[in-house]
Amino acid sequence: MLRDVLIQKGLSNREAEVAELVTKGLSNKEVANQLFVTEKTVKFHLTNIYKKMNVKSRAQLIVWCLPHLGFVEKEEKPIAENNSGAINMGSQSQSGTTSLATGAGPIGGIRRNDFGNDAGV
Repeated sequence: MLRDVLIQKGLSNREAEVAELVTKGLSNKEVANQLFVTEKTVKFHLTNIYKKMNVKSRAQLIVWCLPHLGFVEKEEKPIAENNSGAINMGSQSQSGTTSLATGAGPIGGIRRNDFGNDAGV
């Protein structure tokens, strides 16, 4: 899909291939190794790609390509209104302020002596 769009923009097959690999986050060296060419050849292709795509950097190329990558956005699930399983960490006092629950352990419920001794902690 992305390759087709790049070719329609005037890139050669090889330039489109280089642009695709760069968009996936590969370095020039990694692109060169994958395509069995030198880094100098990859840089040459990138220069041509930048000119044809009217971008100035690798980052701009990636941003331009993002909408064409074919990512499927997941719908966010609404947060359930009934939080019956939630822990009540505070209690309302008569004055209307909320005070934190007492006796609550550290986050995750792990205490220093849960490991048997204090060595190395």
